[in-house]
Amino acid sequence: MRDRELSRQDRKKKHPDNRATLGRAVVLGTIWGMSWSTRRRIIYLTGVFIFFAIVVGGPVAYWYFNIPATCHDGIQNQGETAVDEGGPCLMLNPADLQPEGVLWARTFLVRPGLSDAVAYIDNPNQNAGVLQVSYELDLYDDQNSLISDLTGETFIMPGGVTPVFVGGINTGYRVARYAQFKFTAPLVWEKVLDPSSTIKVTNIQTTQSASSSQVTALATNTSVSNISNITFVATVFDPSGNAIATSQTALQGLAAGGGQHIYFTWPSAFSSPVGSIDIIPVLAPEADPSAER
Repeated sequence: MRDRELSRQDRKKKHPDNRATLGRAVVLGTIWGMSWSTRRRIIYLTGVFIFFAIVVGGPVAYWYFNIPATCHDGIQNQGETAVDEGGPCLMLNPADLQPEGVLWARTFLVRPGLSDAVAYIDNPNQNAGVLQVSYELDLYDDQNSLISDLTGETFIMPGGVTPVFVGGINTGYRVARYAQFKFTAPLVWEKVLDPSSTIKVTNIQTTQSASSSQVTALATNTSVSNISNITFVATVFDPSGNAIATSQTALQGLAAGGGQHIYFTWPSAFSSPVGSIDIIPVLAPEADPSAER
């Protein structure tokens, strides 16, 4: 029995079952079994195919594998930190940024039935901003009942506070005590320039009487270009740092190197002594032209 098994193994060694060799032999036998004209035609067509594969396919393959990376190719490349975000791209990866936040939102009585409100949005990221985003501002009375829900659109300036001012809010017979601010759409962060950074506010002064209050200041454009449509938001704080009043004014433009006085008024005296005053120039950020779109 053992001898028969050994003999079978010997036969396998002497005559291996090589199907690949047999297949090649069949193909070659089939080709060489054809007439010379048929073989010549096959060789000719094969040559034409190889020629076009090299002449046409070569450049196509070269082009395909050497397509320059862009910020809209759907691939994370060229130093991007997410797909088409970060690196040289205009769009930024939110994971690379410090978180923004609503520092506070407050409402202020102007006169019975009319209020102003302001929210301070803090963005610690230099050269990163949001060009447009929707928001909602809700006002509540002292019973936490909703008085008004206001919607609008704003932007977020880079590297500091963006005040969002809403004035002349009709509250009817109720008094607004609290304000709540929230964004109602995702924030789209981009590389931006901050045109407001070249506007300096100095010489802030206050005057009051029993029936009115006023804040004046000098706004100066320190850039070499004219700036148009500038908004300024003033917030008055008491000595403890509590906001007691807010207002907004605007200039149609500031010439390069020029300055103008700006004025903020209220129809009553401030409710507390003045400790400090914020006057923030508000200008929409501009997309960085050096970033790849």
